[in-house]
Amino acid sequence: MGIVPYLGGVNACFNALSAACLIVGFFAIRRGRRDVHRVAMLSAVGASALFLAGYLTRAALHGTRRFGGHGVWHGVYLAILVPHMILAAVVVPLVGFALHHALSARFAQHRRIARWTFPIWMYVSVTGVVVYLMLYHWPSG
Repeated sequence: MGIVPYLGGVNACFNALSAACLIVGFFAIRRGRRDVHRVAMLSAVGASALFLAGYLTRAALHGTRRFGGHGVWHGVYLAILVPHMILAAVVVPLVGFALHHALSARFAQHRRIARWTFPIWMYVSVTGVVVYLMLYHWPSG
């Protein structure tokens, strides 16, 4: 049996942790707490990296999972999933650029890209949890 059946839930936890870290980091920088912001954002990167590793592992070992809902709910699921997938691909390089600028102490450039990166990353993290709930806990039939 192994870990594969649990990876969906573990990955959702990593997405939720990433979102929580993003919120902490956002409010920390608003309050001028660069030290807390740095730890929170590096933690968000770590949680997202662990999610990505778990997602790729699960996809490679088990493939994808089909949504069990029907009718209008299938449309709702796709309306959440499609932008989630597109923005998930977009946010990876954005996070990389924002992280690079921050670690290089180029804070003006970091701020400029972070204004776009933060809402996209939040959306991807939160909708990742929603997609998990719809896939694994939605009543089928």
